[in-house]
Amino acid sequence: MNDQPSPDWDPKSCEALRDQRATYDDLRRRCPVAHSESLGWSLFRHADVTRALHDHETYSNAVSQHLSVPNGMDPPEHTAYRRIIEPYFSPERMTAFEPVCRAIVVKLMQEASAHGEVEFMADAALPFAEQVQCAFLGWPPALHGRLANWTRKNHAATLAQDRQALSEIAREFEGLIDDLLETRLRAGTDPKTDITAALMNEQVWGRPLSNEEVASILRNWTVGEIGTISASVGILAQYLAGHPELQAQLRSQPDLIPPAIEEILRLHGPLVMNRRVTTRPVEIGGKKIGAGERISLNWISANRDEAVFDEPNKFRLDRDPAKNLLYGAGIHYCPGAPLARLEMRVFLEELLARTREIAFAPEQPSTIAVYPASGFATLPLRIR
Repeated sequence: MNDQPSPDWDPKSCEALRDQRATYDDLRRRCPVAHSESLGWSLFRHADVTRALHDHETYSNAVSQHLSVPNGMDPPEHTAYRRIIEPYFSPERMTAFEPVCRAIVVKLMQEASAHGEVEFMADAALPFAEQVQCAFLGWPPALHGRLANWTRKNHAATLAQDRQALSEIAREFEGLIDDLLETRLRAGTDPKTDITAALMNEQVWGRPLSNEEVASILRNWTVGEIGTISASVGILAQYLAGHPELQAQLRSQPDLIPPAIEEILRLHGPLVMNRRVTTRPVEIGGKKIGAGERISLNWISANRDEAVFDEPNKFRLDRDPAKNLLYGAGIHYCPGAPLARLEMRVFLEELLARTREIAFAPEQPSTIAVYPASGFATLPLRIR
């Protein structure tokens, strides 16, 4: 391995934490392949990120010290587990889940509009992500707060790069899953109506999934759902609050809601980055990178790349959706994308249909979320 180069930036600096998008935009233009002590090499250009996504033999997903199914795997292991997971996000399952998802949103919107002014992240975005996740997996409402707390601790440990804390958090989640699995075994839960029970009946390599494998799958789904979905609906609501003309357009043309969601989340991505590790020496952007080096793919920057998106800071509904890396690309394209799209569409449909105005609360500024999260930590809004 080559000697480590001098750092080009610090992802945890005050400047980077104050405005992630501005920091990433700047690096993409002046140092698109940048090294840092905490992340290794970071790729900021759309072309470089796309190259890594489609070359899974060179840029391996096997980066975690913990079992990560299937995110942290390469073929053929990834292929086998992915085959198990994809049917859980089939069109039939999404159609069946939509009324449940909509009922959750309706109740939250009724509560929010009754108060007039709300702290949107705490009162709507996070509760929605918690409740919809538990409903999809068949988990009891008693887990809502526990899952949110687990997600917060996971983010804090990631920012601090505290490996011991991350291990303890992973074990804590595995214990939670063990309890859920034991409950289902004792109750004889029907796998046809309960996703967690269904996973217990799946097989890979001719054997049943282990509890550890089931816990890993559910941990990946939980981190993705609660963290990313709450960030996403917060970003969407904040953008609409600042653009009343778009609110009016989407209320009169609800068929534009899906592409509007994709474009808003291109402008302000809810997920910062994913990790890879090189399996052999490569050269990217004039930088020589050895085998075994850590790589981070910066989604936020790649989706704001002026080389791919004309006027990247401008909201436009005529962009090519194939270029948007919101859900990744290649063999690791997010398998839960159908569920995420359903949840955000239903949320925005009900938010717009049940309000006449979404605006910023007077004299109550929002606060941004910091790495490894994105979006907003607080978002005071007036909803009526």
